[in-house]
Amino acid sequence: MTDVVSHTLTLSDGRRLGWHEWGARAGRVVIFCSGAGMAGAIPFGGVAAERLGLRMIAVDRAGLGASDADPEKSFQRWGADVAALLEHLGEDDALAMGFSQGAPFALALADAGVAKAVALVSGQDELSAPEVLSQLPEPVASMVQLAKDDPARLEADIAASATADWLWQMIETMSGAQDRSYYSGEAFAPLYRSALADGFRQGAAGYARDTRLAMAPWPFRVEEISCRVALWFGLADTSPVHSPDFGATLNGRFVNSTLHQLEGEGSAILWSHADAILADLAAAA
Repeated sequence: MTDVVSHTLTLSDGRRLGWHEWGARAGRVVIFCSGAGMAGAIPFGGVAAERLGLRMIAVDRAGLGASDADPEKSFQRWGADVAALLEHLGEDDALAMGFSQGAPFALALADAGVAKAVALVSGQDELSAPEVLSQLPEPVASMVQLAKDDPARLEADIAASATADWLWQMIETMSGAQDRSYYSGEAFAPLYRSALADGFRQGAAGYARDTRLAMAPWPFRVEEISCRVALWFGLADTSPVHSPDFGATLNGRFVNSTLHQLEGEGSAILWSHADAILADLAAAA
């Protein structure tokens, strides 16, 4: 198992920002944006990261894990938090990766000029875009519509009911047989459930705000992101909150992107295909 070292940074407004690193300690920084409700790190591609000279850093979003809550949490403030971390590390910019719900947070870093290349892995699409919304099943389509019409209500509803155990059950229910087998494996399940427990240790408010931000129309235009973006999807990924067409529509909106669709693979490609994904990202640095 790859060793992960955890840290906290005190930001200018007094909030703590939690972050967790593995890979090449003196390497090119890769900011990893975790999936829904997750904090800490389930490391991936440790040997490859060392070989490629990548310093992997998973940052807890505000209100999750070791990062204090931010009542004004937004994509813009997330970008400012990461920029402060990079300044602390003596870095001007970084690469970024987003898994599942972390995808729009990685793109927000590109929009802010913080990330110079992005990899989206089993990423959540801009579900509110009309051409995507029309492809969504219920009840996801109704949730996305609520995020557009009354985002505060969606956030409040989620904050009042969501728990780490509930989200784990949702992940199991929405996953196909291949992903269920991977995620519920004897070695992997405790890691995933621990990441969710850590993400919810302050309650559900952090996850609820993330979901509101990710499901509502994004405040940045995908078409204006100029850096290189690689999209990775397994064609056996059955999650209704990732991308209904496995990134095809989203890929067509970027000015500089590559779409990788992997036959017979699910959403767990972050771990099962980490070496290839990291090698591709490193080549864009």
